[in-house]
Amino acid sequence: MNLDFSAEPLFSWYVVLLCFSGIAMIVIGAVKSAALSTGWRIFNVVAGLGFVGYGVYLGFIFQGGHYVIFFKAFILPVMMIVNFFRSLGARSKTSAPQPMARPMAQPVPPQAVVPQDAVPQPVPAAAAAAAENQVG
Repeated sequence: MNLDFSAEPLFSWYVVLLCFSGIAMIVIGAVKSAALSTGWRIFNVVAGLGFVGYGVYLGFIFQGGHYVIFFKAFILPVMMIVNFFRSLGARSKTSAPQPMARPMAQPVPPQAVVPQDAVPQPVPAAAAAAAENQVG
């Protein structure tokens, strides 16, 4: 194990924080909530696995020599955690859809009675043609 807080505290804390942030991202991605879409959840899990994998590599497999500390790697988990809770808060503020109530019976308005001779009747095509021939 490469963790020695007395000899290399920066390296040791880097490994611990990599693993912690990776686990946090995996948990956020694994929790099925309405806060994050499936794409964001998959991204969280993949990035979290990468963080944990690099932390495990540095903590247990790494034999010394050159290693790179990505301080920007801690910005991503913070942004993902903030995004998760912001999405969770935004979803809870929107009202849940209300179940549809059974429609109430509407009273039917009275129908007006129209006399039969007041309604125009369609003119048959033969009668319309005869009327045109008489005009011209």
